[in-house]
Amino acid sequence: MKWSWRIGRIAGIDIDIHATFALLILYVAIIEYQRSRSLAGMAINIAFVLVIFASVVAHEYGHALTARRYGVATRGITLLPIGGVARLDRLPSEPKQELAIAAAGPLVSAGIALAIYVLLRVTGRPLDSVDITLGLGSFITRVMWVNVAIVLFNLLPAFPMDGGRILRSSLAIKLGNVRATTIAARIGKIFAILFAIVGLNSNPFLVFIALFVWLGASGEEAQTRAQAALQDVPVERLMISEVRTLNVSDPLALAVQHLLAGFQQDFPVFDGDRVVGVLTRVNLLKALAQHGEQARVGDHMQREICVTSTRESVDRAFERLQRDECHTMPVLRDGTLVGVLTLENVGEYVMLRRALEARRTAVAT
Repeated sequence: MKWSWRIGRIAGIDIDIHATFALLILYVAIIEYQRSRSLAGMAINIAFVLVIFASVVAHEYGHALTARRYGVATRGITLLPIGGVARLDRLPSEPKQELAIAAAGPLVSAGIALAIYVLLRVTGRPLDSVDITLGLGSFITRVMWVNVAIVLFNLLPAFPMDGGRILRSSLAIKLGNVRATTIAARIGKIFAILFAIVGLNSNPFLVFIALFVWLGASGEEAQTRAQAALQDVPVERLMISEVRTLNVSDPLALAVQHLLAGFQQDFPVFDGDRVVGVLTRVNLLKALAQHGEQARVGDHMQREICVTSTRESVDRAFERLQRDECHTMPVLRDGTLVGVLTLENVGEYVMLRRALEARRTAVAT
């Protein structure tokens, strides 16, 4: 995610913090200092925010480690002012697995709250008020109540929040993934509207949450429909078969000629008879600006690339294309390059399918 910095790595999963998180810390510091005129009070409440986000990280690790049990990797966890996001490589194919992954986060938060509750009861300390605003209640009690709030808020059936994912996966068992996602997305958008209305009249922070829920629901619905359209479609059907290639020893000038002569923007690069990389348009422009047209293609190509075969289904290849920095995938048949698959031509296929479906629906009605 752009404007994010890595702050650690636990259990093989990177933890990033978004730049806007620093604005939250600054906001807390200013509000508390204006309230108490105390540097100590300001430091305590900044520490409180950091502890809460440690709880959020634990919540996201609940998702990530449960996903790992089902063979789904997590690219990283990003901390935002509205919470955390675990970036899973893909969703599991079984709805029951998605249900378990979605429920794991709230269960972790509930476990933290329960552990603090037991500690307070054992030590004879009062539970204080459920008010979690800055400066009110004991530090550890506020942490408990915030974790309770995290559980309750995340269990709202506002897709793509945890409660929405639980709803979607439960519906998918009977209705299938596409229909379940459509229903969950619509409910999520209703919640987004409610959040926005309440936020405009009381708490502007809810407006940001409304925007997150609306965009998330729309994006998830579109991606699910796209994957359904691509399922069982072989790569061979969508690949671009007329492909210009380069050799590692070619000058960038040859790539410029190819770029100007046709529609192709990324070029598979050979070393002998093996595909060893892809020269992307972005890398080409950067190399031209820094080294000129006579620089070698092999010195500026992207070496870490994904490849696919003509028989692989497009939906699986599409997943890898989305998470790979290079959005052009060489297509091989028995080790020989026969074409390339790009995000653009996959997107065009999906749009054509939607247009045809819309036409069939119009004719039927």
